[in-house]
Amino acid sequence: MSRKLVRPRQGRMLAGVCAGLARRFGTSAGLIRLLFLLSLLLPGTQVIVYLALWIIMPNEDRHLATNH
Repeated sequence: MSRKLVRPRQGRMLAGVCAGLARRFGTSAGLIRLLFLLSLLLPGTQVIVYLALWIIMPNEDRHLATNH
């Protein structure tokens, strides 16, 4: 399980946020995507949080380049 929170290059659907969260927490990306879609039925700021994570989470390529 990767402990770093990065957006992977493989397995993305949009920005890679759900795939990155799934990788970080050791679960499937499909489950994270389903939970996100279900959360959209509730009032809240889910889309804003997703967009913020998109901006904050580094790409896997950029993260690997800065650590080597």
